[in-house]
Amino acid sequence: MPGQRRKVSDPGGPPQTKGTGHSMQKARVGFIGLGAMGAGMAANLIRAGFPVTVHNRTREREEPLAELGAERAGSPAEAAADADIAITIVSDVPDVKEVICGPDGVLGGIRTGQVVIDMSTIGPKAAREIAESCGQAGVRFLDAPVSGGPSGAADGTMSIMVGGGEDAFRQALPVLEAMGKTIVHFGPAGAGQAVKLVNQVFCVANFAGVAEGLLLADRLGLDREAVIPALAGGAAGSWMLAHLGPKMVAREFEGGFKVDLQAKDLRLVLESAGELGLPMPLTRVVLQFLKSIQARGHGDWGTQSAITAYEEMAGPGGV
Repeated sequence: MPGQRRKVSDPGGPPQTKGTGHSMQKARVGFIGLGAMGAGMAANLIRAGFPVTVHNRTREREEPLAELGAERAGSPAEAAADADIAITIVSDVPDVKEVICGPDGVLGGIRTGQVVIDMSTIGPKAAREIAESCGQAGVRFLDAPVSGGPSGAADGTMSIMVGGGEDAFRQALPVLEAMGKTIVHFGPAGAGQAVKLVNQVFCVANFAGVAEGLLLADRLGLDREAVIPALAGGAAGSWMLAHLGPKMVAREFEGGFKVDLQAKDLRLVLESAGELGLPMPLTRVVLQFLKSIQARGHGDWGTQSAITAYEEMAGPGGV
């Protein structure tokens, strides 16, 4: 039932295979979008034995996947042509609509009755719109955004939040299990995106708190490298403190989840919250910090760079 966690060892549905007896064969996957997240996810599918055809707008990003055994396609439609399941993970709502519904999109290639999974972050409204377009084309749709960052994508340890039909979810589950560790079906189309928006609120509140706390530690004259492990085992401990805290201290702002993408996600949060009449004051403040980083030309930095926005506001100082 929706909301029930399907463990890897107990998938809650039939395995995604074709054939019977000893001739069972894993489903073919078309994978579109090989950025910081998608490249690792597609690689894990290949390593798990799924036949994968990849496509990326910047074609050279396909080459490492081809070396692992993937086929290459010239368009999203071509990548989906022989696929049982087509997966997209790109930057924003217009990009998703283009690669799925556009002239050379997935719906132009995938066969009737197959499954399209979008794993981007686009918000529930856009997910429902794309689900409707897929339904009109005779294709089933799942929105399955992810959390865990590039490292989780590479390690196959992501959390995956899923919306869409139960039958499509059961068919897709073995594919999802090859990419993530915690996989939960929350309900109809848009439900996965709704949970992802909640996830992003949790995340930004967390890394913003880490940045603000580390700035305070610095101005109090503390050894921040010692502060992090001292607090990580207590109530203040978190993934953000353990993973982003050391990068903040070391001024390692390259890599990780980009400020541009986080700001886009918060825009989607505020759009949905606005429809519900929710003020979301903390989210609005963090978005302003991210916009200040973008204004300085560093939207491609990771979100650990949030500490620079706090430093800019605080000005020079120390004990």
